[in-house]
Amino acid sequence: MWRRFRAPGVHGDGRIGSPAPTAPHRLWDSQSRAEAERLTRVWKDWTVLYGPGSRRFYAVAAWPTPDPLVVEDRTPEGLEIRIREAEAAVVTRRAEGDAAPDTPPAP
Repeated sequence: MWRRFRAPGVHGDGRIGSPAPTAPHRLWDSQSRAEAERLTRVWKDWTVLYGPGSRRFYAVAAWPTPDPLVVEDRTPEGLEIRIREAEAAVVTRRAEGDAAPDTPPAP
């Protein structure tokens, strides 16, 4: 008869006490993760992450903002463009008189 669940302590080949099978550990998209780390070092006012499930790069502003400031793109180059655009929008908003504390810190 087909058994739905194994008994406690039974692993792998079905014998009691046999070791559980292991799968090799693999970091997916290691080049993209390394690129995200590089971008974090280059853009010190941003924290850059790579999502292996979405295969997108995300940048989160590391300075205080009233709402979270997050930009995303599929490529590191595109993300850098989005970061520049977001910073320019913040500076423009600040110049127009918005008193919100959402400007990047001075270098």
